[in-house]
Amino acid sequence: MNDGDAPTKVALVTGATSGIGRACAVRLATDGFTVVVGGRDAGRADAVVAEIISNGGTASIALGDVAEAKYGDEAVASALAAYGRLDLLVNAAGVITRSDAEGTTDAEWHRIMSTNVDGLFRCSRAALPALRATGGGAIVNISSTNGLVGAAGLVAYCASKGAVTNLTRAMALDHAAEGIRINAVCPGAVDTNMLYSERDDSLEEVRSMNLGGIPEGRIPSGDEIAHVVSFLADDRSRHLNGANLSVDGGYTAS
Repeated sequence: MNDGDAPTKVALVTGATSGIGRACAVRLATDGFTVVVGGRDAGRADAVVAEIISNGGTASIALGDVAEAKYGDEAVASALAAYGRLDLLVNAAGVITRSDAEGTTDAEWHRIMSTNVDGLFRCSRAALPALRATGGGAIVNISSTNGLVGAAGLVAYCASKGAVTNLTRAMALDHAAEGIRINAVCPGAVDTNMLYSERDDSLEEVRSMNLGGIPEGRIPSGDEIAHVVSFLADDRSRHLNGANLSVDGGYTAS
């Protein structure tokens, strides 16, 4: 959040054209951040920017695919060129495939890892000098409960989110003394398109399957996850670093 005459903080959100990423972009803009909307789909990116501007915020677009090696550098350069600073990176881009090890092709394994791990790493690497230049800042990674516990039929996705869990911890240790906080949010089932993707089941069947493992008995919206990201983005959480916060209605408590 911005106070008084402090400069407006700038956030780059990857995967910001849908799901949790979109919710984060809108939430952060409401909180006073200028938001750089990262995503692959120009039409959907335009829609997010239009929503932010219609609510009185400021936003621009960093179009591209985090799986491409050059994207992280280009997206950070876009933020710096437009606004002269970067205070927050939210790594929300992610993809999923539903298969066991024998059913996972090399191409599918690479697709998951290149987005969920490689893209997150390269965006973080590119953002660090810019965060350092502002005197510190934050990176928030969108991980998953599947980065903390395994799940049948999600071998590549679980492996990728497990990598994010420990990457978050390692980077936090490397950069804490520079005033850069690096944390991850680990949602369980969330009511976004990803929950229902690559399935033959009906929406109600998917919801029923997931509700059975959530002690709280409900599936949250992306907005609820965005509120946790908002908390990690500013000084309300200044002593949180290297944390992987489960936001799962009690799923990983047992």
